Amino acid sequence: MDEARARDVLTAAGVTGGAELLAFGENAVFAAGDLVVKVGREEALLERAEREVAVADWLAACGVPAVRAAEARARLVDGHPVTVWHRLPEEVRPAGPHDLASLLRRIHALPAPPFAMPARDLLGGVERWLRLAGDAIDPADAAYLRARRDAYAGQVAALTPHLPPGPIHGDALPRNVHVGPDGPVLVDLETVSADLREHDLVVMALSRDRYGLPGRSYEEFVTAYGWDVREWSGCAVLRGARETASCAWVAQHTPASPAARAEFHRRVTSLRDGDTATRWHPF
Repeated sequence: MDEARARDVLTAAGVTGGAELLAFGENAVFAAGDLVVKVGREEALLERAEREVAVADWLAACGVPAVRAAEARARLVDGHPVTVWHRLPEEVRPAGPHDLASLLRRIHALPAPPFAMPARDLLGGVERWLRLAGDAIDPADAAYLRARRDAYAGQVAALTPHLPPGPIHGDALPRNVHVGPDGPVLVDLETVSADLREHDLVVMALSRDRYGLPGRSYEEFVTAYGWDVREWSGCAVLRGARETASCAWVAQHTPASPAARAEFHRRVTSLRDGDTATRWHPF
């Protein structure tokens, strides 16, 4: 799916006028007046889209500040999941590590929701992302990532957590917090899961190590949350699994993007070389 295809789906869903493309990852995200519309890449993502709407309703009932769905269900339009959301007010400032940490503490304090939530399938998208990459990446690199995925899947399953498992955000980064006039709000709920709380914390540790998050910002996050996941014996395993997924995630963009091909090459080369310090660039 490219932007043109996503816009065709928007039209088929009844969204007309000059929709603005906000982001393009696994979903094409458009602003349309007072609404935000997300178009998923393929039908296989429909179940996840349906669960994201249910999660938004549950968080609203729990009083957790999060984006709210404008339609009660996800729709399948021309083979693509479509969800519709209330557009948030303009951001008053960028979200900081303390904003993220405070929201994570609220989610981590919640009991299980009244519907089934899956475990955080951190590595589950690897095959799909490599398939979408096709021959834009070296088959040897794809085989390497599949083998790495399989090795880490077993290690992750055997981890003993430090924190009690339960609801998590699943992709806990400041970019998934929107600070409006009423304060910080969680967005991007599609990876909300029931799993090790450490999943949410290792993301920021990896941001420090791989993406150039300043040490003082990481310490701000740790102080606001109250614990440093790097003290946990399983941290390296979750980090390695997340790096595997993050490398494969970029692969899906390589057919249409020279920048994605360059970033994929940077990431997979550093993994192959056992280089834990090479900086990766957000994509």
